[in-house]
Amino acid sequence: MLTHKGTQTLSTERLVLRRFTTKDAQNMYDNWASDSRVTRYLTWLPHKSPAETEEILKMWCNDYPNPDYYQWAIEYNGTPIGSIAVVRISERDDLAELGYCMGYDYWGQGLMSEAVKAVIDFLFGKVSANRVCICHAVKNPASGKVAKKCGLSYEGTLRQEFRSHTGEFLDIAVHGITRDQWAKGE
Repeated sequence: MLTHKGTQTLSTERLVLRRFTTKDAQNMYDNWASDSRVTRYLTWLPHKSPAETEEILKMWCNDYPNPDYYQWAIEYNGTPIGSIAVVRISERDDLAELGYCMGYDYWGQGLMSEAVKAVIDFLFGKVSANRVCICHAVKNPASGKVAKKCGLSYEGTLRQEFRSHTGEFLDIAVHGITRDQWAKGE
C-alpha cells in the first residue's frame, strides 16, 4: 500500500529537488520548456512564451496540496534546469512511473541520473512503492542510459505505443525496478 508523502524537498550531492513556484517560469522557459530538442519526444510542444510556462506552473502549484502529487523542479547551482515527476501511479499495484526532462545545456553530466536516483530512493524508502518504471522513446536512448544507471532493467519495447506532439508514432522502451531489487542494490 502506498503511503503518499507529496512532493518533498530532496537533496543530492549537486542538486535540490523541490516544488516549483510561479517565480520559476522564466528559468523553466529559458532552460528547457522552449527548446524543441528537449520536447522532441514528449507529449507537449515547446512553450511559446514565459507566460505560457507560468500558466502551467500555476496548475502544478495548485496540485501540491494533494499527497499523491509528485512534481519536482531540478535545481542546480540555485537555478531550475529541469523537472522530474511521477506521471502515473497505480494504487492497486503500488507502482510509480517517472517522467523527466532537462535543459539541453545540462545533458551528459550525470545530473538527470542523480535526480532520478533520489526520486527512486524516495518512492521506495518513504512512499512504499513496489515498482518504479521509466518509459521512453527508443529514439531517445539517453533516457535508457539514465534508467540503466539508476538500476532499472530493460523489460521490452512497445511498438508504436506513443504519438509525439509532431504526430510521429514512436516505439517505447520500458525499464523497471522492483522494491526487492532496489533493497538488494541490484
